[in-house]
Amino acid sequence: MHHATRLWRLRVGALGLLAWASPPIAWAAKDAEQPRPAGGRSAVDVSRLPAPGSYRLPRLFTAPDGQVIASDGRPHRLHALLAGRLSVLSFMYTYCRDPEGCPLAWRAMETVHDELLRDAALASRAQLLSLSFDPTNDTPTQMAMYGGERARDARVRWRFLSTASVSRLLPLLSGFGQDVTVEVDDQGRATRTLNHLLKIFLVDAQRQVREVYSVATLAPVAIVNDLHTLRIEADARPRGRS
Repeated sequence: MHHATRLWRLRVGALGLLAWASPPIAWAAKDAEQPRPAGGRSAVDVSRLPAPGSYRLPRLFTAPDGQVIASDGRPHRLHALLAGRLSVLSFMYTYCRDPEGCPLAWRAMETVHDELLRDAALASRAQLLSLSFDPTNDTPTQMAMYGGERARDARVRWRFLSTASVSRLLPLLSGFGQDVTVEVDDQGRATRTLNHLLKIFLVDAQRQVREVYSVATLAPVAIVNDLHTLRIEADARPRGRS
């Protein structure tokens, strides 16, 4: 007999994971609370952005660690992938069609990728990471197909990642402060997470999250400027100091 899946809402943050029963409309309503500019466009006035290196980005929190799986099927610790690189990390679904969700994030990541192609010096120190919200569907093979040529282009490192299971994914979501709904089957097994709040994270070479971009603040030019700012900061730091 077929049983409908159930949805559980997870609030992830400093206090840990708190789950309670919630209908699907709950995450849709939460999504509606996020400020959205008209037409889905960023509210950032790029003409007024400060020059790279003329400002400082605060250290918001340490990026969480956990096992992820690359598109070639090899497991990695997330901290190992983040160490020593300036990283732009986005959570995503390969099948998302929400124009203010994954496609918007993809366009931003793609634009940053293209900017890095034009700046080999910055590209040698930066990387893009796309990590799936749905390890059940987004297997390493699926992620490799999704990444396509971007995943294979050695000029700019863009890793397309998944996890072995939802249970392996949840601590990462908690560490990044992502609110999700967990879908479970009739045996109570978690099958995927649902999230409709776009966030892209900027992480420095010491695994510190330095900026979080949302729909209202997402602008590829700002991301590239922030990458340059972190590069300038690292170059000015005395050797031996982290």
